Amino acid sequence: MRAVVQRIASGGVTADGSFTGGVGRGMLILVGVGRGDTPAEAEHLADKCTRLRIFEDAGGKMNLSLADIGGAALVVSQFTLYADTSSRRPGFSAAAPPETAVPCYEAFLARMRENGVSVAAGRFGADMRIAVENDGPVTILLESKTEKKNPATQQQTARQ
Repeated sequence: MRAVVQRIASGGVTADGSFTGGVGRGMLILVGVGRGDTPAEAEHLADKCTRLRIFEDAGGKMNLSLADIGGAALVVSQFTLYADTSSRRPGFSAAAPPETAVPCYEAFLARMRENGVSVAAGRFGADMRIAVENDGPVTILLESKTEKKNPATQQQTARQ
């Protein structure tokens, strides 16, 4: 699974012309489910989002998590995160079909709520409009699978 996380001051989503929810300070989380992803991976990704320290502390450093600030999450399903852009027209064969993606998306939402986060969500598969006021801007890409680190990051981690 993949998630694009943006730090926001506020945001809201409309699905098929109906307002489905909005949040104040927190995160916009666009969630993509790939073929082979599982609800367990969704829960792991939700935990990463909850604990991601992208909010500033009193010293101005990004040192606080969504849980630390009591922030909210606006979560929207986004199959296009699995776009194959090797040609000019994106392909989406790496995205999970709805019968796999819906349980993963729902597991992600449930875990965020279990983590104590107030969640507003879009509607899976709907035509949606998202309005957000970015804060920073801060945008982070997360993946549920083990991410490959670049050599510089591995060397730095080994020294710590």
